[in-house]
Amino acid sequence: MLVKIATAPIELEAVYKIRSEVFVEEQNVPPEREIDEFDKTATHFIAYEDELPVAAARLRFTEDGYGKLERICVLKSQRGKSLGKKLMLKMEEEIKNRDFHKAKLNAQTHAQDFYQKLGYEVTSGEFLDAGIPHVTMVKYL
Repeated sequence: MLVKIATAPIELEAVYKIRSEVFVEEQNVPPEREIDEFDKTATHFIAYEDELPVAAARLRFTEDGYGKLERICVLKSQRGKSLGKKLMLKMEEEIKNRDFHKAKLNAQTHAQDFYQKLGYEVTSGEFLDAGIPHVTMVKYL
C-alpha cells in the first residue's frame, strides 16, 4: 500500500470521489457539507492498494498549534486491512515534519475505539456533525 500527499489533479479527483462514496452515498452527508471552503487550502492524502485509490483524508493546521485530521475515510470494500492506520501514521508524520506536536480530530463515535488504539484521547462530550454523533480527540506527537 502507498500513502501519499495528493497533488496532481487526478489524485485530487480520486480523493473527492472516495470521500463522496463514503460520506455522501454511504453515510448520507449532504454534498454541500462534505466539500467546504477548507478543501482549497488543506493538504490532501490518498492511499492506493494495488494502484487503486482506496482511502483519503485531509490535514489542516490550526492557529492553536494543532494538525487537524479531517475527512478520514476508507472505501467499504477495503476496510479491515489496516489502511486507516497507515493513513493516520502518514498524516501524523506530516504534522511532525511541519514542526507541530499535537494532532486533533473529530471522530465519529462508532470509530472512537479505532482512534483510541492509535493513542488519541477524547476531549469533548458527544456532538452532532452532519447528523452523525462525534467526539473531539487529541494526541500529543
